[in-house]
Amino acid sequence: MALLAQNIEYYSYDDYKHWEGEWELIDGVAYSMAPAPMRKHQSIASSIISILYAQLENCPKCEVLGEIDYKIDEYTTLRPDIVLTCGETHERYLTKAPEIVVEIISKSTAKRDEVHKFAIYEEENVNYYILIYPDDLRAKIYKLKDSKYDKVGDFLEDSHTFEETACKVTLDFKKVFSRFR
Repeated sequence: MALLAQNIEYYSYDDYKHWEGEWELIDGVAYSMAPAPMRKHQSIASSIISILYAQLENCPKCEVLGEIDYKIDEYTTLRPDIVLTCGETHERYLTKAPEIVVEIISKSTAKRDEVHKFAIYEEENVNYYILIYPDDLRAKIYKLKDSKYDKVGDFLEDSHTFEETACKVTLDFKKVFSRFR
């Protein structure tokens, strides 16, 4: 049941799991997801998922998933655009930090992805955080180092190999963005 404090309603995962529509829960505060992502967003996500999926053929302990709940605690449940997760056993949602999280930025989610979720993923020890900017056809990659994100770089057409994951994978951003160049 929602609590009322300072005119803000706070919710738990028990509330969240009964809601209709697309939501995220951050520190008990509900955030409505924008309407279905634009075609460009979906196409870029599909490309990334396809590239990663093909590389996991010989790595049965890891999987790439799109838009699955990542339940951090009773008051924070996020829905990343894409994750690479290894050794997860729960069916309904992720219970442990993914190795890679990808968020595709839109105007309506930019602050949440760049500030709030950035801090949460960093605190949860997500090894790599990738922000994709569809309008610029650019990716920013951050790597966890000494419990803080360190920017690896901006990627337009370069490839990057994620060495420190259970299954080493590479993303070729020229290929990811090729449809839109």
